[in-house]
Amino acid sequence: MSEPAALLLAWYDHNARQLPWRLDITPYRTWVSEIMLQQTRVETVIPYFERFLRRFPDLPALAQASQADVLHAWEGLGYYSRARNLHKCARLLCQQYACALPADLEALRKLPGIGRYTAGAIASIAFGIPTPALDANIRRVLARLLEIRELPGSPPGEKKLWEAAEHLLSRERPGDHNQALMELGALVCKPKAPDCPRCPLKGECLAYARGSQEGLPARKVSPAVPHYIVTAAVLRSGSRVLIARRPQDGLLGGLWEFPGGKLEDTDPDLPACLRREILEELGVEINVGEPLGVYRHAYTHFRITLHAFACGLLAGQNVPESETVRWVRPEELAGFAMGKVDRLIANRLAHFFQSTSCLPGNQP
Repeated sequence: MSEPAALLLAWYDHNARQLPWRLDITPYRTWVSEIMLQQTRVETVIPYFERFLRRFPDLPALAQASQADVLHAWEGLGYYSRARNLHKCARLLCQQYACALPADLEALRKLPGIGRYTAGAIASIAFGIPTPALDANIRRVLARLLEIRELPGSPPGEKKLWEAAEHLLSRERPGDHNQALMELGALVCKPKAPDCPRCPLKGECLAYARGSQEGLPARKVSPAVPHYIVTAAVLRSGSRVLIARRPQDGLLGGLWEFPGGKLEDTDPDLPACLRREILEELGVEINVGEPLGVYRHAYTHFRITLHAFACGLLAGQNVPESETVRWVRPEELAGFAMGKVDRLIANRLAHFFQSTSCLPGNQP
């Protein structure tokens, strides 16, 4: 074992956080945790992981569940393609691998939602296979440790980082080694103001020796984040409201929403935008009534300001139910998986319904 690996593992043995997926390591628990941790903070993941495992305690339970149940358990964690791939992968594993994750790096990489990093993490942590893993934390640690100035994500940067990870890896404890690098990046070698005096690798770190740690890893200039104005219709029929399911492919795929869409330059105002969107989406004409709130949310590559309105169908118009359109009572909305903004609207409707026994915009 190399000197940096020995120092790193000794530090990890005394400083590792007691995270739920580390207390009882199994391939299934490792897989679920690694998928949840993609682009999501540990503190956010912990309660979701615990609830998810209570609901789907093993791989057969996840495979037998419906996609709607899986999305509902995932609601609020974001990046919903992860949940769809997790469910798809569970069913594939039960069809092809007797409901078990394969203890083979290349076989893992061929599974839905599992890339090079996730395969390496599962293989090393759950099966003890000596293979490296590179997440954002590990990239940052290695870029500083070896003063790698190439941009992470670029071909030359990735080549150097993977080679470094392979070279430094402990063959005796590969899973602990990869987790130790992740932990070091999360607790000490942070993106801003790294706590270098506390780092077990400070004597080996080129960036620390040369004072370049604050400028590493290299960063590309990010473009301005687009901002969109969108509208949503709380379309009422008696005591029920209409919700529509988003297409499986794309943002928030498979989740339910209050229908609407983005304000275009040709729309004279928000109600006109909403009338156009509902006609295009549902083929019906509507009245746009009182505002039901303004909601702001930031996604990975853009942000929105959503304006919700109470709406009603014009006389003679009808929207029949289908697999992608449902008329439901406000108190039933909790049973449908939704994105964050639509859940806020749904919660407001449910609260209003409980308080007044009628929907906003309706006469009691």
